[in-house]
Amino acid sequence: MKKGSSGAEVQALQTRLAHLGFDPGPLDGVFGGATDSAVRAFQRSKGLPSDGAVGPETASALGLSAIPGVTVEIVSRMFPGTPVEDIEANLPPLLNALVEAQLDDHRMVLMALGTIRAETAGFQPISEGPSPFNTSPGGQPFDLYDRRRDLGNQGAPDGERFKGRGFVQLTGRANYGVRGQAIGLGAQLVENPDRANEPAIAAKLLASFLKSRETQIRSALEAGDLPAARRLVNGGRHGVDAFSQAYRTGDRLIAEA
Repeated sequence: MKKGSSGAEVQALQTRLAHLGFDPGPLDGVFGGATDSAVRAFQRSKGLPSDGAVGPETASALGLSAIPGVTVEIVSRMFPGTPVEDIEANLPPLLNALVEAQLDDHRMVLMALGTIRAETAGFQPISEGPSPFNTSPGGQPFDLYDRRRDLGNQGAPDGERFKGRGFVQLTGRANYGVRGQAIGLGAQLVENPDRANEPAIAAKLLASFLKSRETQIRSALEAGDLPAARRLVNGGRHGVDAFSQAYRTGDRLIAEA
């Protein structure tokens, strides 16, 4: 939304701005000069670019949403114990990535959010830590990954270099290469794998991964088989309870909104 827009969404924006103490002028559904000034003032108060346009980042900060019904408040209830500021910071790039990937329908949005809940617990891209699953007793961190041909690794230090990162825990040289190409980074992600933890890139990687398995995931979700949908991401039962809880909570809350 921007100056010149009109309709029910603009009226909802004006109502929200007024509630937050930023005078948008008449609540008439017309994005005029007063609403533009109110949006810019709100953006400055949040340290956002003061351009007057209500895109995903500004909408999320306002408690509105680039995807109808998906608000910071609702996502906070799907992620109990997660600091709300982490959701406020990382929800906008996620929603933007889902819109770009044409995965912004109800089920796929819940799939993405449930996956983040299962993979990172909080709402931040994270790096995988050493564990008995990736590190031998007394060995260098992630040495069990070093020569995993199924991951495309070529020996030390590939295990640590291409450890799990992001919202979906992207792992392995081959996966960094494929997903980097898919989101338009070319070889940059292989050359600098830490970029997988940048929120906007982490969001695009998650959307790209879900897109690559979209048909199978949709079939599982339509059948109500949440464990099967989770297996299509993780390959097993890890995180299935957290995933299912977040999915069902979001399904109920968004439907009620």
